[in-house]
Amino acid sequence: MEKHYQDEMLGTMSIGKLLAKLSIPAMIGMLVNALYNVVDTIYIGRGVGPLAIGGLTIAFPFQMIIMAIGMTIGVGAASVISRNLGSGNRKKAYRAGGTALGTSVIIGLLIMAGGIIYLDQILRLFGASGTLIGYAREYLSVILIGTPFISFSMTSNNIVRSEGKALIAMISMLIGTVLNIILDPVFIFLLHMGIRGAAIATVISQLTSFSFLFLFFITGRSSLKIKLHYLIPNFHLLKEIIAIGLPAFIRQAGGSILAVIMNNMLLIYGGDLAIAAYGIINRLLMFTLMPLFGIVQGFQPIAGYNYGAKKFDRVQSSIKSAIIVTTAMSASSFIIMMVFPDILMRMFTTDKELIDISVNAIRLVIMVIPLIGIQIIGATFFQSVGKAVPSLILGMSRQIIFLIPLVLIIPRFLGLKGIWIAFPVADIGSTTITLLWLLKELKSLGLLHLKTIEPTENILIKDKV
Repeated sequence: MEKHYQDEMLGTMSIGKLLAKLSIPAMIGMLVNALYNVVDTIYIGRGVGPLAIGGLTIAFPFQMIIMAIGMTIGVGAASVISRNLGSGNRKKAYRAGGTALGTSVIIGLLIMAGGIIYLDQILRLFGASGTLIGYAREYLSVILIGTPFISFSMTSNNIVRSEGKALIAMISMLIGTVLNIILDPVFIFLLHMGIRGAAIATVISQLTSFSFLFLFFITGRSSLKIKLHYLIPNFHLLKEIIAIGLPAFIRQAGGSILAVIMNNMLLIYGGDLAIAAYGIINRLLMFTLMPLFGIVQGFQPIAGYNYGAKKFDRVQSSIKSAIIVTTAMSASSFIIMMVFPDILMRMFTTDKELIDISVNAIRLVIMVIPLIGIQIIGATFFQSVGKAVPSLILGMSRQIIFLIPLVLIIPRFLGLKGIWIAFPVADIGSTTITLLWLLKELKSLGLLHLKTIEPTENILIKDKV
């Protein structure tokens, strides 16, 4: 009955209502995750100083790698689990869930051990100067201890969503973030532990989220029956999981590679404060983009289901609705950051030089950010309908194909300003390619002649009472 209801909902419910129903829990979870990063940086900037933000920025690519691995296993496992639950092969679904959870912990332990042994070498590779390396070392040496918990939580959240329990995934993220926001000032200000205190607060918060999800699985609340022997990785299933999750890893790892290159280029052309400025801007961009990925999580099953059912008019409506909403959201963030950049920066620091660098930089970086919704939804559409090649290319286009080369080339002519200009140029390039590819695909399906979204389909219009 549940499957029948889900089918009817995806195939018949108003696109606007459907997108809201599926997106809002994911958006809340994404906003919570972004809020954690922003608040963490505010406490460190206010409680320790601007160079500590620079140290946090140096450590960030390593955290992104951990998240990329957790997301890769989680996304791949979610696909294997949901397909096998749907086909009635519950034992394979259980084994896939156990393999994913066991693998995430094992990889987390390996990363923790390798990171502790080669910590200084990693930090220098990531662009740490003699001034920043002390802050980065203090922070990352503690974060590494929590690596298995972070990896498990990232994987588990995707698995829980594959069961259709988005609320549980959202609660686990809320628990970790709220606790981190409470603990940060305790460790930084009351206990005077500086940036190390922020890291301890993060690890405790991640451990709490881990405990919540672990109890969810072992107390029988999950649809998956995870027995102890299922946690031993099955290499046949692991190969399938990784193959499916690989595009997610490439996108996430691309962000980590970009961060490493950015740190090194900023050190050359702007110094430690430029790295700190990028750290602040990156947090604000995450706060802008994370809710958009919540829309993506709601859009994906709608587009995929209706494409499979050959209801191409609903496919077009879902694309248009998702682009309208993501564009409106990114445009709102654009206006706030363009008009009030100094107020936003003062939340993080009182250092005038850092504020000046950050204000000038952010106005360049976000210049065409309202276009980003087209790029994100377009790339997701191809993933939703099983077209791996365009999905992979478009997913990589902004960061890997455009931004990384531009960051390496433009500063040779324009210095530090060239690094910031690379962002809008990359956005224009990736959006243009995505739009052309998307229009070509819609034309091949005979969709471009269809009418625009009816008012009842628009997510922004509320239902009559």
